[in-house]
Amino acid sequence: MHVVLSYERNESPKMNLSSLAKNALMLRGRLSKRGYMRWWHSFSGVSEETGITRSFFIEFLIVNPALGGEYPILGQYPYHKKNGIKPSYVCIHAGAFPTADGEEGVHLRSYYPVSSLKTTPSPLVMQVDHCFCSEEKLEGFVDVSPEEAAGKCLMTQAGTMSWKLEVHKAVSCNTGYLSGRLFRMLNALDSYWHGEGVKSFFRGSVTLNGEVYRITPELSNGYADKHWGQKFNRPWLQFSCGELTSERTGQKLRHSVLAINGCCPRFLFLPLRRKLLIQLTYTGEDFDFGFRPFVLSGCRLETKETNRRYIWHILAQNNSAVIKISGSCTKEQMLQIKYEDPDGLCSRIPLLIGAAGSGTVSIYRRRGDQRELLDTLHMERAYCAYRPAPPAQKRN
Repeated sequence: MHVVLSYERNESPKMNLSSLAKNALMLRGRLSKRGYMRWWHSFSGVSEETGITRSFFIEFLIVNPALGGEYPILGQYPYHKKNGIKPSYVCIHAGAFPTADGEEGVHLRSYYPVSSLKTTPSPLVMQVDHCFCSEEKLEGFVDVSPEEAAGKCLMTQAGTMSWKLEVHKAVSCNTGYLSGRLFRMLNALDSYWHGEGVKSFFRGSVTLNGEVYRITPELSNGYADKHWGQKFNRPWLQFSCGELTSERTGQKLRHSVLAINGCCPRFLFLPLRRKLLIQLTYTGEDFDFGFRPFVLSGCRLETKETNRRYIWHILAQNNSAVIKISGSCTKEQMLQIKYEDPDGLCSRIPLLIGAAGSGTVSIYRRRGDQRELLDTLHMERAYCAYRPAPPAQKRN
């Protein structure tokens, strides 16, 4: 039985606009033979046994659907790598992030042939075997044996995870024409992004290796988005936080969220300097930065690495506002995950993903040359994904 969660969508005239069409299945044309789509969901739950909070993720990944057959084609399989055979499959990827008290992270993958996928065009409905995904519901399980996990081509650990969840997507981040039809036709971006639920509320249960976790809307700290294209972003940076506390009022902000995503624009197939897309929804008002195509000014990113942390400092501005963001995540609370791209190439540098980021966001109004501090927000339990660019090769 479907239960409607009692949270209202935060309407906005700017980028906080739902687009079920962008969140649906859309690999057509050349991207169907050299492209991917990934729907990501992350959230937190409380153990029924210990009362400890743990953060989880569930991902649906489709690679090169037009090349598929009756069996999943894994690009890292030795025969396929040797003969240049591109991957094609549906992957259900689920797991849990490392915890502050040293409990290791878990990530599990099951692969299916594209022919087993049942879907509708829009709104999103996908089903493969026992796994189901729609805009309002997630159900399924992944079971990986130690023998299967021993095969490096599967890029998975061993374990079992099952889930039954309802989802309410309260705040969206719509990148507008950056993910529109014209930009896709021009191949203007390596990877496109749509955040249908950058602030989401989850309800239900997850069972990880026999331990049951209850997920409630108030504590779920949910996030949901979609990436698609022909390549993964390099470097890769995402940072999103729905656990924001106002320094001005001392209160947690229910319908406020920060969402950041990097993108790699192109012009005439030539790569341009990477840029950041930033949306801050603050008590009903949206502040967005970087959504105008190929505008390189107005945003500065500085990345630092210490022995224990990755740290990101961002300064972004537009005609009416300035925001300063300082976010970080400890390395031991980030899960190392490898992906293969639609060409079957797998980066030696894994993607680091965590759900324990923290930091601050300062918001300023611009009034001519003056800045007026509106509020400073403290971030907790932020979702972050980071893969640095490969080191530059030395020239002889």
